[in-house]
Amino acid sequence: MKGTKQIFDSAKNKASSLLKDPVKTKKLLDTAFSRSSSAKNSTFPLFGLGEKVQALVRMIRSYVQKEYVDIPWQTIVAVTAALIYLVAPFDALADFIPLLGFADDAAILSAVLASINQDLERFLAWEKSVAKAADEPRPNIIDAVFEEIKEESINS
Repeated sequence: MKGTKQIFDSAKNKASSLLKDPVKTKKLLDTAFSRSSSAKNSTFPLFGLGEKVQALVRMIRSYVQKEYVDIPWQTIVAVTAALIYLVAPFDALADFIPLLGFADDAAILSAVLASINQDLERFLAWEKSVAKAADEPRPNIIDAVFEEIKEESINS
């Protein structure tokens, strides 16, 4: 069986090509988000990383949709690779092995989170500012009276 590093390196290669296919990227993000949403469920114990995984999914989704692009390509690839590793049922320790199967997933996620922490913090700050801007009241629209100008009055 391949070691965790070899499998993660393979996931990084897959990530680079997957990011070129919006349909496959969306499917990966949906699967990762769904799994992390059920992190409280005993079938997917992420050791408290569920919310962080959801933030990573939102970050990649925002990048792919070109809403948030102030992020290094290496970060995008590393996060996407971690998500691929996370959703793959057969990695260094198969996920069907109770608790142990998710230990390598948690280790990979923790390592990626540590290496991209500043990028994730910047994204979360951006996300918060966008949400705050959406909540701010918009200026009132001022009604105005418009008068139709006839062409004859312009030419005279």
